[in-house]
Amino acid sequence: ASLGSFLLGASVAALPLLLGSSPALLAAPGLRGRLALALHVAGVNAALLLLYPRPLYKIAVRACFLGFAFGCGLLLSAGRSAWRHFGWYMCSLSLFHYSEYLVTAINNPRSLSLDSFLLNHSFEYNLAALSSWVEFTLEKLLFPELKQITWLSTVGLLMVIFGDCLRKAAMLTAGSNFNHIVQNEKSDTHTLVTSGVYGWFRHPSYVGWFYWSIGTQVLLCNPICVVGYALASWRFFRERIEEEEITLIHFFGEEYLEYKRKVPSGLPFIKGVKLEL
Repeated sequence: ASLGSFLLGASVAALPLLLGSSPALLAAPGLRGRLALALHVAGVNAALLLLYPRPLYKIAVRACFLGFAFGCGLLLSAGRSAWRHFGWYMCSLSLFHYSEYLVTAINNPRSLSLDSFLLNHSFEYNLAALSSWVEFTLEKLLFPELKQITWLSTVGLLMVIFGDCLRKAAMLTAGSNFNHIVQNEKSDTHTLVTSGVYGWFRHPSYVGWFYWSIGTQVLLCNPICVVGYALASWRFFRERIEEEEITLIHFFGEEYLEYKRKVPSGLPFIKGVKLEL
């Protein structure tokens, strides 16, 4: 349901073909482009209402929204306007959130919920996203040449791809051991994963998210948010890792302490909790 809905939303990228126009028509839409977008959204939502009962509709509409954002990002990326790099960002952001849900559905369906999209991660997360949009828009108006540094945006895009791929590799490697919520009680299926990317870093999913988040701001050429995201993400993951490692030591004891001694956390200047049995 989610995959079909995501693709249905992303089909907005095909509108220029149906209209017989270039993607630029929708990248900076006039009346015709806006009408096409409105009709697409209304038609897709009507289709979802007809296809799915309410519990599945809640999933489908979120996946479709992310697909729509991805499709609009493709349209912006195909144009030559100052919003081109923002289109890259839209594709990266929407794909990140949708893939969080999809990989959880594959890996650990018992923990799957609407929260697995991470769309309501936290107030701070939403505020950070809004801040980056405001900075991009203001700097685009005041310093338009700042948003046209293609090589810098390309570096940011590579950071985003690396970070997201590392995080998803960590999720897939951990399998049912991975959960978006730190677990305080050990279940019978919990095992200490030390293979694959967990042989490189103790917390590869956090490492991936850390560089993905900073990469989004490098991609947007947002100097203020690059610094802000780096500091805020570092502080968040430092606290999160310490909290999680206390639980892991409680779960696995000396086995985890030995693993902790051999493998770095993966994040700069973060060594994890200082605790011995």
